[in-house]
Amino acid sequence: MRLFTVLALAVAIGLAAGVSPYASSSPDGLEKVADDKAFLDQGRLHAVQERSPVPDYAFPGVTDPRVATGLAGFAGTLLVFGLGYGVVLVTRRGAVTA
Repeated sequence: MRLFTVLALAVAIGLAAGVSPYASSSPDGLEKVADDKAFLDQGRLHAVQERSPVPDYAFPGVTDPRVATGLAGFAGTLLVFGLGYGVVLVTRRGAVTA
């Protein structure tokens, strides 16, 4: 199981870092409708988004947009894996002592 987890994480990181820079730059559905209805400029970022460590899916301080997006994908994948791994550890520990 450990080998599978390591390989799955490697594939996920590879995809996140290698493929995410080539994602479509076209607006999503909500942004497209807001643009079509001419109220896109009235939108504001939520306070959480303004303080985000990786705003707009790009790693801050990196000048190349593709590299910045790849780094954001890498960091996000590691963060989600770490959170999931933590939940599994806590759940297993609770199941063993119960």
